[in-house]
Amino acid sequence: LKKAQKATNDEKLTLADLYQDEDVLDTWFSSWLWPISVFDGIRNPNNKEIEYYYPTQDLVTGPDILFFWVARMIMSGYEYRQQPPFSKVYLTGLVRDKKGRKMSKQLGNSPDALKLIEEYGADAVRVGLMLSSAAGNDLLFDESLCQQGKNFANKIWNAYRLIEGWEIDEKKAASPVALEALQWYENHFQKTLAWVDENFDKYRISDALMSIYKLVWDDFCSWLLELVKPAYGDPIDRETYDKIIALFESNLRLLHPFMPFLTEEIWHFIAPRTKEEALTVSEWPKPKAIDPKLVETFALAQEVVVGIRNFRKEKNLSFKEEIQLFVTKSKAPLPYEASIEKLGGISSVVYDSPSEDSFGGSFRVGTFEFFIPTKSSEDPEAERQKLNEELKYMKGFLASVEKKLANEKFVANAPEQVIANERKKVADAKEKIELLEKSLSSH
Repeated sequence: LKKAQKATNDEKLTLADLYQDEDVLDTWFSSWLWPISVFDGIRNPNNKEIEYYYPTQDLVTGPDILFFWVARMIMSGYEYRQQPPFSKVYLTGLVRDKKGRKMSKQLGNSPDALKLIEEYGADAVRVGLMLSSAAGNDLLFDESLCQQGKNFANKIWNAYRLIEGWEIDEKKAASPVALEALQWYENHFQKTLAWVDENFDKYRISDALMSIYKLVWDDFCSWLLELVKPAYGDPIDRETYDKIIALFESNLRLLHPFMPFLTEEIWHFIAPRTKEEALTVSEWPKPKAIDPKLVETFALAQEVVVGIRNFRKEKNLSFKEEIQLFVTKSKAPLPYEASIEKLGGISSVVYDSPSEDSFGGSFRVGTFEFFIPTKSSEDPEAERQKLNEELKYMKGFLASVEKKLANEKFVANAPEQVIANERKKVADAKEKIELLEKSLSSH
């Protein structure tokens, strides 16, 4: 009453004079009509706009207003239009600060989005947030996420600058390393595309982005470009260059929903294009049949390269120093041998055991055992300890997989492919344990 007297400047005002406005709808009551009322579908139920736009497909909202708003809109749709206003509801998590608190003006923990965009770029902010936002879960905002997005944007720019800077030799033939690397990436891209499409279908947007992030950063930049790039000062052949450009453009298509500004800019740098040829209206990559064995064998080759690089770090061997690689326990040829030689700095691959007085060290990948000779002797006890630790790990790994397969509920409910993968793990682990035990007996 006092507030009313003050607002009206009338001290004679009494409670009897106060009443609720009879022409006001409750917030949620009016909101439940939103999908219909925005097209004037209540007063004019057969107008062209409501007939064209209703119903829509997706609603994006938070779970906190699922019953306040979403359920009521569905009810009004059935009540006034005899059909729901949308077919799918995508529930997002809430953005909280890194302490898990809700954003609020009172706490002063809300970032200024425009300042973030000015500092990091709109694409970087979007990617940084999406990478840490699992479907439906709350997001703990940290500005370092935006820096991660910016680093990714720089990685893409630098990849383009590297490719764009190559000189092309029209007469030069493609190298075997480049051809096998391109064949691998084409198959691996299709495998990733299938996973991305599946995640989009299930509205797992963050998982889709993470797959694309790994594809571009790791597989394209760290592996493919390293394999195909010519030696310093040398030109690249036309066939390899054209295929790299085509694959890079396919990457941009996948990235575009998440980084529209950067990808569109690079798209038009690659070649002059009209607005009808813009990336935003270009076709999404089409799925093609792949050779899964090819992808699998390259994954093994990657592990070999990582093993060689780790060996170099352990022994303080410069990458410029070429080394021999002995394949000691297998006569089967290494997959992607030429690629392993290039990325590992290997002078030659020898399918034999080194002489007994050779110094060096060994490592294993799958069922392959490798030996790399060095100029100085190794501590035999340290090598033996390393083998024992690896054997202990493999026995523990084998026990965990066998325990899983002994679980009748798991075997009954898991897909056949999953069961087959677990059984393959058991077979591989047993074979590796046998190799380790043989190596220990020879030390």
